[in-house]
Amino acid sequence: MSKKKGLSLEEKRTRMMEIFFETKDVFQLKDIEKIAPKQKGITPMSVKDVLQSLVDDNMVDSERVGTSNYYWAFPSKALHARKSKLEDLQNQNSQAKQRKVTVQKAVEKAKVGREDTEERNTLLKELKALKEEKTKLQADLEKYKECDPEVVKEMKKSNLVAKEAVSRWTDNIFAIKSWTKKKFSFDDSRINKAFGIPEDFDYMD
Repeated sequence: MSKKKGLSLEEKRTRMMEIFFETKDVFQLKDIEKIAPKQKGITPMSVKDVLQSLVDDNMVDSERVGTSNYYWAFPSKALHARKSKLEDLQNQNSQAKQRKVTVQKAVEKAKVGREDTEERNTLLKELKALKEEKTKLQADLEKYKECDPEVVKEMKKSNLVAKEAVSRWTDNIFAIKSWTKKKFSFDDSRINKAFGIPEDFDYMD
């Protein structure tokens, strides 16, 4: 035979409110501690905490007279409290929905210009390759700068060819940036961020 499941906190609160509504009377804590276990099945150890939770939620009124605390609650007050709580929850729900719409709009706006297109990927790969080639040529030039003048001459010639290639691609990138600015009214910083172009990107000296 399964053990009987105890009352949840919400069930205890509901049953304790029934004591006030059914009697429409004013009680001391000791009165509630006697009535609640017998009539509503609320465990004696939890009576005080349940009552205090109702006071904290403004569902039960409490007043100290002399050395004693008195408790009471009427249906009209409980109804008002529930309506007030419902209005607060509805306001919170409305605000949450507005924040969600705002965030969604911001996300959609941030996606513009960041589409993963084949053209963008090609440009990024070419730019990376050119940067690597430039770095290599500069390192080679530094390595052989004190060697045979003819070697240096050939290196400079190769470097010039590479520089011209870089300049052509730089032209292409600036052309695409110009088209993008006219087409979508984007500023330079936004285009650079979208395509992974450094802010200091420019022609080689």
